[in-house]
Amino acid sequence: MRRVCVFCASATGARPEYAQAAEALGRAIAARGMGLVFGGGGVGLMGIVSRTALAAGAPVTGIIPHGLVKREAGNGDLPDLRVVDSMHERKALMAEMSDGFIVLPGGFGTLEEAVEALTWLQLGIQRKGVVFVDTLGYWQKQMAMFDHMLAEGLLRPEMRPMAMLAPDPEAALDALDAFTPPEVPRWLRPGEE
Repeated sequence: MRRVCVFCASATGARPEYAQAAEALGRAIAARGMGLVFGGGGVGLMGIVSRTALAAGAPVTGIIPHGLVKREAGNGDLPDLRVVDSMHERKALMAEMSDGFIVLPGGFGTLEEAVEALTWLQLGIQRKGVVFVDTLGYWQKQMAMFDHMLAEGLLRPEMRPMAMLAPDPEAALDALDAFTPPEVPRWLRPGEE
């Protein structure tokens, strides 16, 4: 693993532990000699993880669409801030530049990015791990939803473990290091076995 992509909020959240987890992840990435790829914003957990990683000596690449530069206060202090045309281009470049994904607490955007990375993994578009950092049990209800999808026959059993859960940033990085991508299943037509 050379670079990890981090999905997280452009807000800090209601609890200080979220910011502490972002700081811990930034430090852990740098301590392992890795680089950070992230959404390019200078605010919220995004800003915290990127500033911490950069201060600790990690190479940091921010990727942000033109339309979000002002809304997410694009981090102009980054030596490598790439401004792209769209969210689609942002996510594709983040995936291309990284070797795995870590998901800190976040809202709709964070969840959408994480689920897209899982979908791409399921389809074989990318072969990189996705680990949710479960700060204060933040992702427990989402994991329960994934389990519900499995129980209802709408998620394949071999795909459910691909949404990995870790208690803290160090464990998340360890999980990415140990990740082996699943075999990409052939989707069956009705009546096929």
